[in-house]
Amino acid sequence: MQVDVSTLITYAAIVVILICLAMVVSLRKGVPGGVVGRQWRVLTFLVALFTAGYLVAPFFGVLPVETMRLIVSLIFLFGAIYVLITVRLVYRVIKELAG
Repeated sequence: MQVDVSTLITYAAIVVILICLAMVVSLRKGVPGGVVGRQWRVLTFLVALFTAGYLVAPFFGVLPVETMRLIVSLIFLFGAIYVLITVRLVYRVIKELAG
């Protein structure tokens, strides 16, 4: 049985996102409330959403093309939102440390 490179990358991505999900959930206890707490909850939701999307990825071959395109476009959209929130959090932390 021969496994192609994209399948190996997909499985590696699934392992990494599962580790990220575990880290986000475990760090959640140490995050204060307020703006940071709210944004952390959103980040936790987005990581869980990405995890679900990554877990579906091995089944893309059996999904209709339009469904696959919708899933990929949603992952892109929520990925962009995740990056925006993360950058804003880092910006606030740097601003606090510098000020």
